[in-house]
Amino acid sequence: MAYGNFGGFGGGNMQSLMRQAQKMQEDMQRTRREIDETEFTARSGGGMVEVVMLGNKTLKAVKIKQEVVDPDDVEMLEDLIVSAFNDAISQIERVEKEKLPSLGM
Repeated sequence: MAYGNFGGFGGGNMQSLMRQAQKMQEDMQRTRREIDETEFTARSGGGMVEVVMLGNKTLKAVKIKQEVVDPDDVEMLEDLIVSAFNDAISQIERVEKEKLPSLGM
């Protein structure tokens, strides 16, 4: 009876697999940090509203051109802000999907 040979993996193979898994985890953590620190800029209304978000989904800045500020049409400004914000979130999610492997979660 061979002890230490679990499921066909010898000790050396298991260590190699563990190193590979650890390297993959470190690479994913590094990529996650890079994404979190990246600035994503989204605009709406032909550039009248600009939103800057970090990859960790922290809102960093909102810029609004003066000519879009109309006290009689606040709803339009609100819609432009929401649109830019949602676009920034979509950009972040696209980069996450592209750079981070799916773990079935």
